[in-house]
Amino acid sequence: MTTGVISALMLPFLGTAMGSACVFFMKGEMSRTLQRALMGFASGVMVAASVWSLLIPAMEQSEAMGKMAFLPACAGVWAGFLFLLLLDHVIPHLHLNSECPEGTRCNLGKSAMMVLAVALHNLPEGMAVGVVAAGWLSGEEGISAAAAFALSLGIALQNLPEGAIISMPLKSEGMKTGKAFGYGVLSGIVEPVGAALTILASGFIIPFLPYLLSFAAGAMLYVVVEELIPEMSEGEHSNVGTILFAAGFSLMMVLDVALG
Repeated sequence: MTTGVISALMLPFLGTAMGSACVFFMKGEMSRTLQRALMGFASGVMVAASVWSLLIPAMEQSEAMGKMAFLPACAGVWAGFLFLLLLDHVIPHLHLNSECPEGTRCNLGKSAMMVLAVALHNLPEGMAVGVVAAGWLSGEEGISAAAAFALSLGIALQNLPEGAIISMPLKSEGMKTGKAFGYGVLSGIVEPVGAALTILASGFIIPFLPYLLSFAAGAMLYVVVEELIPEMSEGEHSNVGTILFAAGFSLMMVLDVALG
């Protein structure tokens, strides 16, 4: 792998690590308003990345199908949704501000299941970066180094709040600062690993690239709809998350168009 590819793979993980480092500078619990804002921003980035970086390129690469060019994108989105739905029912995890674990019953502690919850929705992000990078390395038309970097940078930006969202609650529950930081970092390791494995399998991926781009988009949209937006909206009504959703969406759209 080239230095550029390695940088693109590691950038989202770096975002998670930097966000997790908030435990060294912030005291006390993270306010509900700040949680809403961070969730909204992350949601906006993921939705925009799904559209501009994944679904539109998938349909552009299927132009030879004419009016049926939507088919790979539609099939991929559904496959991504169903794949994450399956993982959601199999992998034990615990969402933020929840006391009811989901997935297969197990004896894991609350901290471990919170990390698994974040790792679960980091998986499609890593796959998205890997698929786009694989398309760039193969010379696929419409996928440039700048496009791969824009997607990686956008996901890194939305991983900053995600890292804080996992590490700060752990610290507020009494976990030592260094350990809380470590758990936050651990939640993001699935991204570069998933991306690297996707690139290594590029020989099998390229013929199905439109389907896999949209698969990653569907998986990311599942996370937004099933987890981020509900957590952003629960409790007392507030427009903070909605405004930050628009900010995250706009930023990712600008990055993709300006850099891609």
